[in-house]
Amino acid sequence: MKLEANIPGGPVTEKWERHKFELKQVNPANKRKFTVIVVGTGLAGASAAASLGELGYNVKAFCIQDSPRRAHSIAAQGGINAAHNYPNDGDSVYRLFYDTVKGGDFRAREANVHRLAECSNLIIDHCVAQGVPFGREYGGLLDNRSFGGAQVSRTFYARGQTGQQLLLGAYQAMMRQVSKGSVKMYARREMLDLVLVGGKARGIVVRNLVSGELECHEADAVCIATGGYGNVFYLSTNAKGCNVGAMWRAHKRGALLANPCYTQIHPTCIPVTGDYQSKLTLMSESLRNDGRVWVPRKGGDPRKPSDIPESERYYFLEEKYPSFGNLVPRDVASRNSKMVCDNGLGVGSSKRAVYLDFADAIKRVGESGVSAKYGNLFQMYEKITDENPYKNPMRIYPASHYTMGGLWVDYNLMSTVPGCFVLGEANFSDHGANRLGASALMQGLADGYFVIPYTIGGYFAGTKLEKVDTSQAEFVDAAKSTKAFIDRLLNINGKKTVTEFHRELGHITWDNVGMGRNKAGLEKAISEIVSLREEFWKNVKVPGSNDSFNQTLENAIRVADFLEFGELLARDALYREESCGGHFRDEHQTPEGEAKRDDEKFCHVAAWEWKGDNKSHELNKENLEFENVHLITRSYK
Repeated sequence: MKLEANIPGGPVTEKWERHKFELKQVNPANKRKFTVIVVGTGLAGASAAASLGELGYNVKAFCIQDSPRRAHSIAAQGGINAAHNYPNDGDSVYRLFYDTVKGGDFRAREANVHRLAECSNLIIDHCVAQGVPFGREYGGLLDNRSFGGAQVSRTFYARGQTGQQLLLGAYQAMMRQVSKGSVKMYARREMLDLVLVGGKARGIVVRNLVSGELECHEADAVCIATGGYGNVFYLSTNAKGCNVGAMWRAHKRGALLANPCYTQIHPTCIPVTGDYQSKLTLMSESLRNDGRVWVPRKGGDPRKPSDIPESERYYFLEEKYPSFGNLVPRDVASRNSKMVCDNGLGVGSSKRAVYLDFADAIKRVGESGVSAKYGNLFQMYEKITDENPYKNPMRIYPASHYTMGGLWVDYNLMSTVPGCFVLGEANFSDHGANRLGASALMQGLADGYFVIPYTIGGYFAGTKLEKVDTSQAEFVDAAKSTKAFIDRLLNINGKKTVTEFHRELGHITWDNVGMGRNKAGLEKAISEIVSLREEFWKNVKVPGSNDSFNQTLENAIRVADFLEFGELLARDALYREESCGGHFRDEHQTPEGEAKRDDEKFCHVAAWEWKGDNKSHELNKENLEFENVHLITRSYK
């Protein structure tokens, strides 16, 4: 398959403005003739539905939760990046662009990243107009704080609730369109298939999670905005409902899946305490602004952290990376935390943790000053651990968080299936091999508010679309195959629970496709995932029926997808014989333990094509060209 990225010509600073002008347009009176399905109502989906509804399109929005306000976007606590340069410390659109390309270890598409940086300031202005309560400094300007991978303060925040406040803004904008009738909301629906008519995406099959009924919905285009696949690791910072389903079903219908091995391990999470856990809790990266990361210089030190003098503390990030200190990118911080624990310096009962200490910040600004910035995060930590982080350092350890890989899209955010657009974390395009902190909210809102309203109009204006309805054979067949898939799960009647299979998959992927990867471990993972998947289809127990509320069935459907996707995750990691960003191969590292890229062989997007059950995926490549940010070895020292 030839991948056409459709990147406009000209200087990178002019591409987006030129493209917007050159895109064909839909007359305002004609927009009401088109229907758009938006799957997912987090930041990317809600902002897209609101914007498209405001323009006059008919929008059908599908929410897996009972309310869009429960989308996992609320869990993005720390902030959102933008290049306004309010602190007057040298930031600019170009610097944000540069930091993002470098932070992604030169594995992102330049044109998309520059567009993201261009949109960043528009997002802040738009959200302020919506009433999002960003933090402000004494003079009245919006306040900023620092995040990893940057030496400027560009992260706007609403205390430790930034994602929630931004989502409320997008939700309110969307619900305004619901009240006007341009957006119709379908809550508690899960997409189980993408319907193609004439090779174009023209609808979806969803399951009503309350009644179990399968529903078909038609449209002129489909936008998938369903987040990432971090729950393939079982334990992650993602909500339990986050899944790969919509992406995977679109993939099986012809949408290529790009760079699945680019998974982000977040360095600032509450450590695992036992097998009873179903998820992990993120402590915002913003805490690394004022918290200092350290371990005792002597392994197994039994003393309280407050009893260990400064001379016997190893501030490993500050010592190894003096220019960035505790604000190195997430992949670097995570890898170094793992390294000191592997070397026997870990703390806590599990010895798989490091300290995040706020004693210096409290001395400087007092408890009230720290609380003003991070109070709700400290409350959350104390509720979970029963320890007061004002009196004792937090204990943190890396965990699965965000996924940079996703469905391949061109510059217009359209997948390899015409009419199927992909927004936010569900696409691959902006973050390369490592996402900088506070850029997830930025991408979701840029895609929804400022990109898709232009590019979907260009698609409609340049494409002939025949009228379709759900009585057509393509919809009927898709619904039948979905029902057969569900019936097969219900009829296995095995001995093991869905959770047992998911937990086993998580152990395999975390141990072999987590922070450290190598050829032997990846080959082992592939073999074990294939065996586990075979066992799943023979021995899983899914009680109940399909014609009612059945959360075990919901989970079984998602785990079945993860068991297929997990194999591709490992195969992509095995194929990429280099280290870059969050993809760290033990065989490819510098003497100092840093990621060692192979730009000659792997400076491309690896886009995988589904070839059918029991067949190997086919690899397609999109070469990456760097005309503005030259390929260099990443350094944060």
